[in-house]
Amino acid sequence: MTNVLDSMRDHYRATGLTERLKAALMALGPEDQRLTPEQLGALDQFHTRGLVATAELAKLAGITADNSVLDVGSGVGGPARFLAAAYGCRVTGVDLSDPFVDAARYLTERTALSAQVSFQTASALELPFDDGRFDVALLQHVAMNISDRARLYREIRRVLKSDGRFATYDVVLNGGEPHYPVPWARTPATSFLLTAAATREAIEAAGFHALVWRDDSEAAKAWIVQLRASGPPPSPNLGVVMGPDFAQWSANLGRNLIEGRLGILTAVLEAA
Repeated sequence: MTNVLDSMRDHYRATGLTERLKAALMALGPEDQRLTPEQLGALDQFHTRGLVATAELAKLAGITADNSVLDVGSGVGGPARFLAAAYGCRVTGVDLSDPFVDAARYLTERTALSAQVSFQTASALELPFDDGRFDVALLQHVAMNISDRARLYREIRRVLKSDGRFATYDVVLNGGEPHYPVPWARTPATSFLLTAAATREAIEAAGFHALVWRDDSEAAKAWIVQLRASGPPPSPNLGVVMGPDFAQWSANLGRNLIEGRLGILTAVLEAA
């Protein structure tokens, strides 16, 4: 387990990330200018279909202003900030990468959302919260990093209230070996994909029942095609966060989706 976690930390190390973000964001205005989650959408949404997917998942999860929300694997905090701004809820993000957490806090200050959104460094397999703490938990393009799915989903269930909702938007295995490297792994040794059916079995075994369960692979393919047609994304974008190799990783993810090797799962489940 330790070796896997160390490999994940190395993959998402992002040395000097906050300073790179400060420099890149000068394109949007001076340091004291307040930014919106929408302005940061190309930079801080680490998943296919970006901000649109986060908005759809939040709607499906039925998030309201009085909810306490946990974002597991929160990256630099894009979804957490969007939820707080759009719904008025309080959001806590956890991520394994210290540089990501530091960057998330900086970007949250730039969007004036620090009173509603907080971040801390933690493992998804050992969430530092009491049982039944949250109303909603989000997991977006994270599970394929984690080999012990049973433990992951049990931890999420543990920190949710008895009627809490778990909303997940993740990459699943469809057929055939994926092309590597991809955004979450350079080689198959650190990629832990499951099929949609195996994912459902693991989640339900942790104490959930499905409210929404759908295959969003076609929407993801259409998004990939649109991106290819529109050319390189404007700056700042995810390349600032993930480095110069991200273009190749992203291209391989698109190829895997188009070829049907990978799929995209959207699901909302209720804690039993």
